[in-house]
Amino acid sequence: MTEAGDGAIVRQVLDGDTEAFGILVERYRIEFGRVAEAMLGDRDAAEDVLQESFISAYRSLGRCRDPERFKSWAFRIVTNRCRDLLRKRPAISIDLVEVPAKEAADMPAEDSELAAQLERAMSRLTPEQREVFVMKEVEGRSYEEMAELLDLKIDALRMRVMRAKTVLRKAMT
Repeated sequence: MTEAGDGAIVRQVLDGDTEAFGILVERYRIEFGRVAEAMLGDRDAAEDVLQESFISAYRSLGRCRDPERFKSWAFRIVTNRCRDLLRKRPAISIDLVEVPAKEAADMPAEDSELAAQLERAMSRLTPEQREVFVMKEVEGRSYEEMAELLDLKIDALRMRVMRAKTVLRKAMT
């Protein structure tokens, strides 16, 4: 059943096979987790958001209007939870790249200063800007994929990415 499409698995869960939901969790756990961690800059917070999101998705699965698009629907749950957390805690630091302490100690002063400057700049982005910037520039997603996942128009996404880059450029100078 792991080769079945999302829609078939969703219908199976709704028909009473609650264990089948684990297939969807395994299918998207890593991808959604990377996005949550990049948005939040905190692995533990991302893991919490991911667990809460999958529980929420399971509980509200009957409200998923198009089971074939489960991925987009569940992705929005994850990113909305990340946004909510970012709004509640706007001072969350963003670490795009984790550097082990030993490597950080060996890092040239200029690199660590640049990393700190980037972290401060990222904290100036709105949750929506951070979300699309991470998806486009960190995850390398296409605008088409982003539009499907976020249920937004490509022009709106391009504008958000452009605004995020403008904020980052200003903050970095």
